[in-house]
Amino acid sequence: MARVTARERPERERQLTPVREVCPGCGGRMRVRYDNCRNLVTLSGMVRLRLRIRRCEAPDCRRFRLPDRPEAEGALALPQHEFGLDVIALVGVLRHREHRSVPEIHAALRGRGLDISERSVTNLLDRYDELLATGLTDTRRLRRVLKGQRGVILALDGLQPDVGHEVLWVVRDCLSGVVLLTRSLLSSRGEDLEPLLCEVAGAVGLPVLGVVSDGQTSIRRAVERALPVVPHQLCQFHFLREAAHPVFEADRHAKVALKAQVRGVRPIERGLEGRDDTAAEVARGYCAAVRGAITDDGRSPLAASGLKLKDRLEAVADSLDRVAEKGGPRRRWRGSAH
Repeated sequence: MARVTARERPERERQLTPVREVCPGCGGRMRVRYDNCRNLVTLSGMVRLRLRIRRCEAPDCRRFRLPDRPEAEGALALPQHEFGLDVIALVGVLRHREHRSVPEIHAALRGRGLDISERSVTNLLDRYDELLATGLTDTRRLRRVLKGQRGVILALDGLQPDVGHEVLWVVRDCLSGVVLLTRSLLSSRGEDLEPLLCEVAGAVGLPVLGVVSDGQTSIRRAVERALPVVPHQLCQFHFLREAAHPVFEADRHAKVALKAQVRGVRPIERGLEGRDDTAAEVARGYCAAVRGAITDDGRSPLAASGLKLKDRLEAVADSLDRVAEKGGPRRRWRGSAH
């Protein structure tokens, strides 16, 4: 859907002039011939760019009357785009670092006062991916960053922000932490991943000392074909998760058993309806504590939700014991909590 309302006029104006005054074609002097203006949406608000355009007026020059635009313009925005590079960078961070959806990114930008549509957010995400891919494929930059290392250890993993969409594959060096390559693929077959590994191995200019991944079958086959003599191991997180799986399953069953012992919270809350005395408020607090304890889940392999539930229920029971020692209704609360 096209825009039906005009943007607000910018309150700020910034003038940019080309630094280069000598024509790269003939060496003659270029003069400012006219101005171009463009409105740019940035994180700090709307700004009007006044661009001084130089031209070579030598008829025999290959750059005769070709516009020479200010160099600083490229550091602010892409050609023919109304949003600045700072907006594109923020969109990419919200998407790939914080894993936010397009509507969530749109809401965050609107919260910053930017007039933008969801379709524009999608377009900016595409531009971010293109810029990232362009930067990461600069082999000179990679070799300069990795200079001094005796080799690289590749970490390969696929990210899929939305189910059913393309998978963003990321290749990173474990020693330096530098992202070496990103590429969106429609599938995760070994035949598609093999060229990625070959491309990275040729771009870094260093020996590949090893590969780390989650052990996916397609990744194993791709490494075997692209880097046949390079060691390939399971990453520490996935190894620990697989090793802790039996313990985590036992913890999950223990959590189910603990939950079965505290299912009497709702009848107690019904019995307290209509009461506003101190004892009723205290009882509601204990019920809320028990209800909060049973809804907090853990994540494998280090956060055992069953043990966490046990600790929290024991804390509630100890508190009930202290209340009973002070003369409170021990039997009713403690028996209900257990």
